Amino acid sequence: MDLPTIKHQNNGTLVPVACLSFFAVSSGFLMSLIPLSLPSFGLSESLVPWLASIFYLGILIGATSIQRLVSKTGHRIALVIFLSMLILTIIAMLVMPDARVWLIARFIAGFAVAGVFVVVESWLLMADSNKQRAKRLGLYMTSLYGGSALGQLAITPVGVTGIAPFLTVIGLLMLAILPPLLIKRGQPSREQHQKMKLSELKGISRPAILGCLVSGLLLGPIYGLMPVYISNQVQNADQTGVLMAVIILGGMLVQPLVSYLSTRVSKSLLMALFCLFGTLGVIGLLEAQSFVIIATSYLILGACSFALYPIAITLACDALPLEKIVSATEIMLLSYSVGSVLGPLLAVNLSDSPNGIIFYMGGCLITTCIYMLIKSMHKAHSEQRPLSQ
Repeated sequence: MDLPTIKHQNNGTLVPVACLSFFAVSSGFLMSLIPLSLPSFGLSESLVPWLASIFYLGILIGATSIQRLVSKTGHRIALVIFLSMLILTIIAMLVMPDARVWLIARFIAGFAVAGVFVVVESWLLMADSNKQRAKRLGLYMTSLYGGSALGQLAITPVGVTGIAPFLTVIGLLMLAILPPLLIKRGQPSREQHQKMKLSELKGISRPAILGCLVSGLLLGPIYGLMPVYISNQVQNADQTGVLMAVIILGGMLVQPLVSYLSTRVSKSLLMALFCLFGTLGVIGLLEAQSFVIIATSYLILGACSFALYPIAITLACDALPLEKIVSATEIMLLSYSVGSVLGPLLAVNLSDSPNGIIFYMGGCLITTCIYMLIKSMHKAHSEQRPLSQ
């Protein structure tokens, strides 16, 4: 009798998805709120790339140490702890609107968000088959990006000045805590979690690791820098929130397609195709003359940028036993975090052009497309070789 499988059968999706939905709305709003609210607190806009990078540095550090806490407390309590940490960082920013305090708070917030991601992802990825994992991760990404898009739309009714927007974020995070706090059934068994050995890391797919890295290189600037870029592009606060929502809405809408194709098409080829279409979105942004074309291009860019991470992480977990999933999601999040730390700094410093962030994203997408095409061709060739012998 397979004991871990019996324990796994009670691993439900209600708690992580309900928690994630409220978290995503608050997080989506907060990501745009922070760079846009700096002037109202007397802080310089030059802090924007540093706040973004130090947040992802916190995610990077968090990704290396979360597995031990999850093993000790279980997924449910770990989720409550990380969300509570995030709330405390926001309170600290409101009480002490100082550049150093905000940088420290965003670093700790990154650590907490890393915990939320690892706990929810591993909770959902502990499934009996690759097909079920793809469906669960599609549900995860749809909730995450749908909530984030909804959070962007809060910019217009709630505003970006004063403490009211931050109190709104805190309220949403408190709602996110309620599902894991009140529903005690359905979490994975603690005994299943095992740390991956160094020798086992070599077996993780390189395209999977690179896919998570590039996802961070793209999403770091999207969350950290894009609100300011769009604000300067359209000169309209309402349109800024709408276009940020369009980017993340693209990420949400593409998830059912990702879930469907990831079990039917080579994952490295799938990442190559999304990178290619993302490059077309970049070209559209550079050439667009109307708001409709701009919005459509952002939708395509968002869909393709947000598609890479779920494909990459399912590729990494395809051949792993359940007890290694938490550790594997840590490694993938670590790779994503490295990209997220470097992304905003590279996007700001590689070009002095007003469209520097767009040129940067186009470069990331086209080079990744070429790499993934090469890897997919190598894989197809190696699979055909035994048949021809």
